[in-house]
Amino acid sequence: MALHTRLTQKLGIEHPIISAPMAFAAGGRLAAAVTGAGGLGLIGGGYGDADWLKGAFQDAGNARVGCGFITWSLAKHPELLDEVIARMPAAVMLSFGDPKPFGPRVKKAGLPLICQTQTLDHVRDAIRAGADIVIAQGTAAGGHGAARSTISLVPEAADLIAKEAPETVLVAAGGIADGRGLAAALMLGAEGVLLGSRFWASAEAQVHSEFQKAAMAANGDATIRTTVVDIARELEWPKPFTARVMKNKFVEDWHGREAELARVTVREKKRYYDAQEKGDWRDTGVWVGEAAGLMREVKPAADIVRTIAAEAEVLLKARPRTLVG
Repeated sequence: MALHTRLTQKLGIEHPIISAPMAFAAGGRLAAAVTGAGGLGLIGGGYGDADWLKGAFQDAGNARVGCGFITWSLAKHPELLDEVIARMPAAVMLSFGDPKPFGPRVKKAGLPLICQTQTLDHVRDAIRAGADIVIAQGTAAGGHGAARSTISLVPEAADLIAKEAPETVLVAAGGIADGRGLAAALMLGAEGVLLGSRFWASAEAQVHSEFQKAAMAANGDATIRTTVVDIARELEWPKPFTARVMKNKFVEDWHGREAELARVTVREKKRYYDAQEKGDWRDTGVWVGEAAGLMREVKPAADIVRTIAAEAEVLLKARPRTLVG
């Protein structure tokens, strides 16, 4: 038995699972593998590297994949949206900024518009932009996010959407990495999940193996929300967004000393990228969320999709019988 939800119907997929368009980590191979297993894979548009995007779509081959953008960064390179739309992807996702300037172009092309949100005001912005699918992202998520918890944000977003835009499909994100999380998200009112960290720890992700190894040995307590990884990279992320990464020497050196870091970014930027290149996880940013505590091995993305879907199906069939009778 498969899980049939409004998300699977909307996107024409087998399992209600989408892979997050993680900047630099979510390339074409990962997106294609997720799609091939019955979910929807999204390529990460990142900060606007046209050559990287072109290569990612080439790596995806003929797979039906989508693409996601960091909205405030896309505003600096708006031509990239037209280039992606011309490829007729399975969907376009906008995150971290007002989607209204770009949403109409996606809708005009007849493509599903996915908007990631972190607050109820963001949900309203997504509805006004014409979003077909809204992602409610909780703070446990790896990478960038805000302050709301998944377990309260998702049902609040579900109530708002049911009242103001009942045709819109809700998806949950943040701290979800196994069948328990998918089953819980469905019970909270979502129609599926967007997974980042679990696919970050996949064989196809463009992530250094040493970073993955460090995360597999960690737990959710080993992560932190901070701005130091953005300051070091000289990326001006807007408020209220911060990044969740693993605690390590680099983060502990500078967290709470952000003003001092800003004065030595030339030196620390080199330190950050040198360590990233070498695979030294202690001296750079390791972009994983609290779901690190739910992951113990790097697996092929297809196995991740099928395992999570199967676990959720079992739980949703068996668990109610032990509680209600």
